[in-house]
Amino acid sequence: MTQSTNGRPANRADGAGRAVVPVLAFAGIVVAVMQTLIVPVVKDLPRLLDTTPGDATWVLTSTLLSGAVATPVMGRLGDLYGKRRMLVASLSVMVAGALVSALTDDLLLMIAGRTLQGVAMGAIPLGIGLMRDLLPPERLGSAMALMSSSIGVGGGLALPAAALVAQNSDWHALYFGAAGLGVLAIALTLILVPESPARAPGSFDLPGALGLSAGLLLFLLPLAKGGDWGWASGTTLGLFGAAVVVLLLWGLMELRVSAPLVDLRTTARREVLLTNLASIMIGVSFFVISLVLPQLLQLPASTGYGLGRSMVVAGLCVAPLGVTMMFTAPVYARLSARYGPKVTLVLGLSVIGAGYAGGLGLLDSVWGAVVISFVVGAGIGLAYASLPALIIGAVPASDTGAANGLNTLMRSIGTSVSSAVVGMVLASTANTVDGVEIPSMHGFRLSFMIATAAVAVGLVLALLIPGRRPPASPRPHANSEQDATPKDAEQSLRGPVPA
Repeated sequence: MTQSTNGRPANRADGAGRAVVPVLAFAGIVVAVMQTLIVPVVKDLPRLLDTTPGDATWVLTSTLLSGAVATPVMGRLGDLYGKRRMLVASLSVMVAGALVSALTDDLLLMIAGRTLQGVAMGAIPLGIGLMRDLLPPERLGSAMALMSSSIGVGGGLALPAAALVAQNSDWHALYFGAAGLGVLAIALTLILVPESPARAPGSFDLPGALGLSAGLLLFLLPLAKGGDWGWASGTTLGLFGAAVVVLLLWGLMELRVSAPLVDLRTTARREVLLTNLASIMIGVSFFVISLVLPQLLQLPASTGYGLGRSMVVAGLCVAPLGVTMMFTAPVYARLSARYGPKVTLVLGLSVIGAGYAGGLGLLDSVWGAVVISFVVGAGIGLAYASLPALIIGAVPASDTGAANGLNTLMRSIGTSVSSAVVGMVLASTANTVDGVEIPSMHGFRLSFMIATAAVAVGLVLALLIPGRRPPASPRPHANSEQDATPKDAEQSLRGPVPA
């Protein structure tokens, strides 16, 4: 069988080029739908599950925690044993979790189902890794941009749809729908996406996975529950302190392992480290708008600043956030091919900052909320699209899944920090009306100012990223198939090389 220039059989390369992008992007959107569909019924969970508001928050927290753990672990398993195999496995676990949630009104079972659904967050780095291994260099930039943005695209599109279902049907239908979409994504992946031939050397680092999981749980749990426990409480501070100790010990252990779960030496490279830190800031900015605008749009006009719109209309007003992210993928590809992904990251952060800073004067109207969604969505689309290209240009081919998994994790940490900080701000600035606390306009504006500050920090970090990576040291197995595509792809993704 003839070989293509990137090491794949030529006839399979043609098929992959046609099917990989839409199928993998659809899988990413399905994962985002699963994450978002609970949002319209969050305020009703205590009644629906016959529990207290504090316990009901575990329905959201459980998905956050399992997703944070699964993202780097599934990425590494994909590098070792096959990215398509692990993608199908993560989607299958998601479907099982969706069915559990669809068939129960019990709090503990609902938490178990949502925990299983969080495993699907590993689909994003796995999809990016498959694209790197299967697509020709000229298609890789726009494809990865779409995959990286799919989490925002799916969230933006799912919010009004989920709100419509929640208003007009039994809320369990949301999970039956998510399960159906997951089954469709699995079938399309098995039929149309070939397995990647690339494999990383070594074995799975189980102690490293357990150590990272413990550290992440200890860090993210107080972030998610600190508002309930008290930020200065012994439980919150103790868990943060334990997280620092566990993650330091984990890092020392990983440096001594021949095939670590996360290659910290590679992660410490300036380009990778700064990109990951900037990703946290982008995650913060992405989630602020998702927390603020739906609440502002649904607050009654009698408050003096609420816009008095229904759940469905509020979702439609915020939907441009995701739609715009989808349409920025081809724009990113052209800009990145000409100027490089660093420039597109800087541009994206600048647009996000303009959207939040300008949005401070547009929070008093529905059309203003729509404009903010469009502008911030465009910026986040450009920024998210740049991240995998920067990571891929700085790591060996065998580490693609794990490295992008870690980058996706950084975005998730950003959204977790955003949720905790904005939740604290809105709670501390709330007004009391008829015995009920409602967010104030001051709290909304302060949240936008926090997002603007996060974007400013991200912009500084992005400007410090090297314009292009110095020549990499020779890789072992340089003649293997998995090294052929990335070398060419990295050249195109980094943009023009100065003479």
